[in-house]
Amino acid sequence: MSFFLEFVRSPATVGAFAASGSALADVVTAVVPRVGSPLVVEVGPGTGAFTEAIQRRLPAGSRHIAVEANARFADRLAGLQPAVEVINADASTLGSLLAQRGIGPADVVVSGLPWAVFTRQQQQDILTELIVAMAPDGVFTTFAYVHARLLRPARRLLESLRSRFDEVVIGRTVWANLPPALVYYCRRPYSGLEPAGLPGSAGAGLPGSAQAGQETLGSPGEQVSAAVG
Repeated sequence: MSFFLEFVRSPATVGAFAASGSALADVVTAVVPRVGSPLVVEVGPGTGAFTEAIQRRLPAGSRHIAVEANARFADRLAGLQPAVEVINADASTLGSLLAQRGIGPADVVVSGLPWAVFTRQQQQDILTELIVAMAPDGVFTTFAYVHARLLRPARRLLESLRSRFDEVVIGRTVWANLPPALVYYCRRPYSGLEPAGLPGSAGAGLPGSAQAGQETLGSPGEQVSAAVG
């Protein structure tokens, strides 16, 4: 399946003309635990660049849910990744979507969503749903393209993240991606709403703490240092 063709068909939902590369996928998914039995929720997986990286990290007994709005992408991903529970749905319904299935809360949420094409209200609606679906000590990761970082949608996203999470760390620039991108690591969501209907967290520990303007991410022996931007 051509990622570019899907972009031409629906640029407002695909949001990019090329899939993310493996270098970016490794950095975005560095917070996925290699131990325990975490629940990882992926939104906007597209053709599965992040999905594959998550699967490489997850230990046995974990659960990986992927929510994809594009039906063709969802069907393809389900065929390629049988261990992943692929749901063809919009991320703006994530909280209720998981609650109806008795899934959650999520220890890690990984996003490949095209934030730059969303309106302010769409960004807010999706972030609200992500937070409802997350554990109190959960981690959310997403990315932004370097060339668009100073544009209004990107600035709006970063402001929204900082208002909704206790800690937001901007990772290093991934120059090997096309186009180059940077990653946001967001920990401990502020939640005025309890994730009603969601069962207890898997309780997987997530390493890393902020010290001297840096945060160490990843499992022991395989850590990624992300400088605060």
